[in-house]
Amino acid sequence: MPIKTVAILSPGEMGAATGKAFQQNGFDIITSLEGRSDTSRKRAIAAGFRDCGSITLTLAEADIVFSILPPGEALAQAKRVGTIMKQTGHTPPYFDCNAVAPETAAQIGLLIEAAGASFIDGGIVGNPPGTAVPTRFFVSGSGAQQVNIFDGKGIDIKQCGREAGKASAIKMCYAGITKGTSALHAAMLMAAEKLNIADELHQELSYSQGGLYKRMEGLTPALPAVSDRYIGEMEEIGKTMGAVGVPTGFHNGSADLYRLMNKSPYASEIRETVDKRRTLRQTVEGCAAVIGNKDGTE
Repeated sequence: MPIKTVAILSPGEMGAATGKAFQQNGFDIITSLEGRSDTSRKRAIAAGFRDCGSITLTLAEADIVFSILPPGEALAQAKRVGTIMKQTGHTPPYFDCNAVAPETAAQIGLLIEAAGASFIDGGIVGNPPGTAVPTRFFVSGSGAQQVNIFDGKGIDIKQCGREAGKASAIKMCYAGITKGTSALHAAMLMAAEKLNIADELHQELSYSQGGLYKRMEGLTPALPAVSDRYIGEMEEIGKTMGAVGVPTGFHNGSADLYRLMNKSPYASEIRETVDKRRTLRQTVEGCAAVIGNKDGTE
């Protein structure tokens, strides 16, 4: 069956940008905005989404379903969609694009296939579509070839074979490096604030690690805005590491670091509303200020 109508659950920053790219390439993009915030509704409408109301009505029109949401919600969403598929008998392919461990992807696949739909494992690498560098969607599984239709439509499709879980594994290892490194940087800068040696550390990093310091200046101020989403991702990475016998402490600790940043004065921001004038030092100071002397909480 040709793919024309694409359901994206849900239209957050990445989902909305993906939908906009597809809509600009001739696809009909639908979603369910039931229970979504005003920010999400406005974002989806601006991106050209058509709101079908409920998830049930959305699935009824969909030729394929993209699941793009925080990793902690991925399994629950698959259960909800699988239940609806069983009830209605409408079973479009389900493309799970979330940052989850291969083991979690396998659980999602079992739920979807038990409902009678084909399952596609995915992992997204890069910024949301719309930038100069195309976003990469790594895909694997028996139904992976179905998404080749989206290659070059604002994203690049990277096929990884017929074994579901491979695409998720790539995402886990990639994000374990990039977001794990950001957590390490933030943790050490916050420690420097508590140890009262931050002036000296910032000066030395700027002098002897100029490229690294510029990366910190560019990325760290936005971390509080995304910390709530990164918590679950770090936990999924820890699960991935443990499954192959690699120590899990670093990424589980990174999850704790992002929990701490999620208590900062800047955690109410979203990526679109991050204060561009706030410096690296100001961000770190605000995050370090919530660390208590005994239990690490405010």
